[in-house]
Amino acid sequence: MSLRHALLGLLVFRPGSGYDLLKMFNTSLGYVWPAKQSQIYGELTKLDATGLIKVTDEGPRGRKQYSLTSEGREEARRWLAETEEHRPQRNPMLLQTFFLGLLPREDAVDRLLRHADSMAKEYDELVALRDSEDWDKDALTECGRLVLEHGIRQRVLEQEWARWAAERLREGRPAEPAGSPGAPDPD
Repeated sequence: MSLRHALLGLLVFRPGSGYDLLKMFNTSLGYVWPAKQSQIYGELTKLDATGLIKVTDEGPRGRKQYSLTSEGREEARRWLAETEEHRPQRNPMLLQTFFLGLLPREDAVDRLLRHADSMAKEYDELVALRDSEDWDKDALTECGRLVLEHGIRQRVLEQEWARWAAERLREGRPAEPAGSPGAPDPD
């Protein structure tokens, strides 16, 4: 997925300014595809230059209202119908987990439990968002609810995994790597 297609998708449902789109991004897509203000505004400029969106109104202080063109709508549909996205393979927590053996056991267990606690906090935030919103307004909010539910379920999975992994480490673990504190001297 790209920022380009996320913005096109948001504009399918209603026109908006860069500020409006940033707000929608932060409240809906930020959990699955975070973007900074500078990235959004830069991409809007590119989309306008390529004719996929157009400026339909200009307000005070340079505020621009963007709408999707027919070419932009077609690109959004093409992306949904024809593009099979591959999940990114980068996961900072799993990378750290791979090397937890470098830490003393208690620290490694603590790291996993902190991750579980972090996921529990995010879970609570997502559930509060789910419970505070009317999800039957339109297709955008209905599909947003589907994405939110994925986030909720993912946080449950992450918590369960982190607690399971912490328990595995508590039960014992392989020898420390050579040269690390607590490792036997190589003789």
